[in-house]
Amino acid sequence: MSALLWALVAVPLGTGASLGCAGRRVGRVAPAVGVAAALVTLGLAVAAAVVRPVAGAPLFAGVRAGLAVDGLSGVLVVTVAAVTTAVLVFSAGDFGRDENRGRFFGLMLLFAGAMLVTVTATTLPPLLMAWEVMGATSWALIGYWWRQPHRVRAADTAFLTTRAADLGLYLAAGAALAGGTGSLELDALATTRSPWLQVVAAGVVVAALGKSAQLPFSFWLSGAMQGPSPVSALLHSAAMVAAGAYLLLRLNPLAAATAWALPLVAWVGALTALLLGVVAVAQSDLKQLLAASTCAQVGFMVLAAGAEGVAGGTAQLVAHAAVKAGLFLAAGAWLTTLGTARLSALRGAAHEYPLVGAAFAVGALALAGLPPLSLWATKDQVLAAALVRGPALYAVGLAAAAVSAVYSMKALWYVLRRPLPADAAAGDADHRRGARRVPRAMRPPLVVLALGAAVLGVLALPGVSDALRSAVGAPGEPEPHAWESALSGGLALAAAGLTWWWGPVRGLSLPWPADWLHLERAVHAVVVRPVVALAGALAAFDDRVLDAGVRRVARGVLMAARWAGRCDDRVVDGAVRQVARGGLVAARWSGRADDSGVDGAVRAVAAGTRRLGLLARRPQTGLLHQYYVQAALGLAFLALFLLLVG
Repeated sequence: MSALLWALVAVPLGTGASLGCAGRRVGRVAPAVGVAAALVTLGLAVAAAVVRPVAGAPLFAGVRAGLAVDGLSGVLVVTVAAVTTAVLVFSAGDFGRDENRGRFFGLMLLFAGAMLVTVTATTLPPLLMAWEVMGATSWALIGYWWRQPHRVRAADTAFLTTRAADLGLYLAAGAALAGGTGSLELDALATTRSPWLQVVAAGVVVAALGKSAQLPFSFWLSGAMQGPSPVSALLHSAAMVAAGAYLLLRLNPLAAATAWALPLVAWVGALTALLLGVVAVAQSDLKQLLAASTCAQVGFMVLAAGAEGVAGGTAQLVAHAAVKAGLFLAAGAWLTTLGTARLSALRGAAHEYPLVGAAFAVGALALAGLPPLSLWATKDQVLAAALVRGPALYAVGLAAAAVSAVYSMKALWYVLRRPLPADAAAGDADHRRGARRVPRAMRPPLVVLALGAAVLGVLALPGVSDALRSAVGAPGEPEPHAWESALSGGLALAAAGLTWWWGPVRGLSLPWPADWLHLERAVHAVVVRPVVALAGALAAFDDRVLDAGVRRVARGVLMAARWAGRCDDRVVDGAVRQVARGGLVAARWSGRADDSGVDGAVRAVAAGTRRLGLLARRPQTGLLHQYYVQAALGLAFLALFLLLVG
């Protein structure tokens, strides 16, 4: 069984890495290889959801890298694999002539593989690794057209914003180790000792909200629209933003173990759903409208996690993945054919391209929450859980549901109106020139995703919803009452009807939320500018105080060295020279003393010795009678001496 799970994550990751490294050398076969890998991954995902394998490997001392497919992750792996397959099939038509398609398909498979590891991880280390890979590949995909600076800036903003929030996971891992969860098992995080439990929960919540583009991190998703449309389709549906919602659903027991996490998560999700829905209403660009709607719809998933509606949040995640992937691919098809994403330039696009228009219409109606389509049913499950938490939370969620009908119908109003403007063919300066036709490879994914957007509401039907609750381990979650479903459906129909009758041209282009609530400016004012100012002050302090002090010390040392050198020249060297002179004088005096004293004494002794020798040689005449006289005289002197002494 473990081999099945390893293969599930190895196929997209290995194939993606190979395509990405090969680059242009595999450009021709990259689409076919990418789609084949996605299809194999989908088959493995379905098998894993049925078999539910478990795998693990030692990583550090006492820490394992664990992966498993259970009820919740089983639903997610199939969703991720299915959406990835649809997006890559669409990309085969959209990137058929791109010279860098090997890099594109490689990054997309790596992106999807990282999401699969995220949803199957049972310990924090593999979750952190996949979290990092997902962030890095999303940065590369958003900035795919890296020769255009504004796209690179958007990728940097998305990466840095999510990266700052991701630090919460590292904080949570450290707190879990400090609080006694040495194995770093996700299921054991709720048993962390206090006060570390609060730190773990805070880190997880921050990381999840940042990844899911919830308030106050929502603004990064606006810039993420600078990437190719298939990237937006995958990023907004089954990967990246869905990862944060999944993490909150998975770690619901951890949030429940604290007194503050669940209410905070629920209210952040509800307010994001409402306020970012208003932002979506104010947009004049289709991709920006869909991006803001992603924040709003993911807000319902976050609301479900905070209201302990795990099954409802899971159903919302799956249905939204199909809806949003289809909508972004339809927008990408129009971007390819017409070269524009401006709503005013897309007027009548559904009539020009009926298949794309039909798929978009189904997705937009589902996004509006109109019965009996998917998001109407799944959203009611979320609102039922919110009602248990309190009427105020339910009211905000219901208002957000009504707003979703407004921005969905606004987009649909434009694409269904006739005629197609003459300036649409010119395209936008920010997008590629249109190709004026929809490639055949791009059509099947639109049909499949539209079908999913229509029928995935079955997840909320009584029999299926019971099975889903049992699978995710939440059998006691509330079911929506008939009046709740009727109220939300009627409210959505009323909002949609008024929007269609009133028309976007009469006031739905609101100026104040169009800039995404000025969140990015607020972050620049509250965070970026103070940090840059602090960095400048620290740099000035470093230059004017620390470096200046070091330079002064260096100058002082140099002056001391020069003074010491002068002292050495004038005093030490002078003393040495004086000593040397004195030694030379002493040596000379010693030499003179040696010549006049010692040598003179030696010469005197030698002269005396020479004289004595000469005197001693005189008696040695060789005549015997002289030797006799000398002996007699010697004996006489000796006798005389003895007589005198004695």
